[in-house]
Amino acid sequence: MATLNYKQQDYICQKNETVLDTLLRENLNIAHGCRQGVCQSCIMRSVDTNPPVAAQQGLRENQKQQKHFLSCLCLLEQDMQLEQITESEFAHNLKVLSKQMLNHDTLLLRLLHDEAFTFKSGQFINLKSADNTVRSYSISNPPNKQLHIELQIRLLANGRFGSWVHNEVEIGDNIPASSALGSCFYNTERQEQGLLLVGTGSGLAPLYGILQDALQQEHKGAIHLFHGSRQAKDLYLKEQIQQLVSEHENFSYTACISGEYRNEHEEHYSQGRVHEVALSNYSYLNNWRVYLCGHPEMVKQMQTQVFLKGVDMNDIYVDAFHLSSL
Repeated sequence: MATLNYKQQDYICQKNETVLDTLLRENLNIAHGCRQGVCQSCIMRSVDTNPPVAAQQGLRENQKQQKHFLSCLCLLEQDMQLEQITESEFAHNLKVLSKQMLNHDTLLLRLLHDEAFTFKSGQFINLKSADNTVRSYSISNPPNKQLHIELQIRLLANGRFGSWVHNEVEIGDNIPASSALGSCFYNTERQEQGLLLVGTGSGLAPLYGILQDALQQEHKGAIHLFHGSRQAKDLYLKEQIQQLVSEHENFSYTACISGEYRNEHEEHYSQGRVHEVALSNYSYLNNWRVYLCGHPEMVKQMQTQVFLKGVDMNDIYVDAFHLSSL
């Protein structure tokens, strides 16, 4: 078992325990989010030895050279002295403009940013709460003259960050935020290309932003959005999306319910898992661009299936949501 030294204290890493696991077990206040190596909020730096290669995946070359690593992926191979470098990652303070419930468990948080903050709809940012909890949220609106971004925050049972936003954050408060990250966004190349957008739950957030951006950029190809949930009450933004359908001939929308439901309000839903419903609509998908967001298992299965139906791997953009209730 290796020993890590942090703030002049030694800690023993147990077998198959990451650096982040060890520090959290010792009740140390360490910024972290997804614990999957995606949000990069748990980034640390080795003062002495080189970190394992696997703990540096997704980092820029200059970060690797400075011995930065992701503590949630780091299984120590030898003793290490380390330090945290998170403060520089939260270079922006975003002002809360409004909070609005979109359904029974999804909150729309609107934040004001300055001109130094740039983004593309569909990218994500890391936010940090008053108790140093970090969570990643996708931006669900295109850049605008009003200089605001919109985030869709799902309120989980015992969810620390969501509860803080819902119950404690007030209009006018500032929330520390990272720069926009990620490559799951719309680009204007090949505007005749079909766009297939498939998401579950709050995976709608990046897709809704990508959709609005594509329509504003007058995308020429067909655009089809599939959004799925277990129950009808979990769906949201249906009216706004239907309005976009009525305004754009090349856009269609399918809402999917995987559980049982009674159609009491004469609303139409497709029955079944969203990726299965989406795939059943296409025999092949050559020359399509695909965006997959939401549950990791859905994203993984759909990524394989659309590739087999002819989508180039370079045209598949994914954003898997690893939920945390911490």
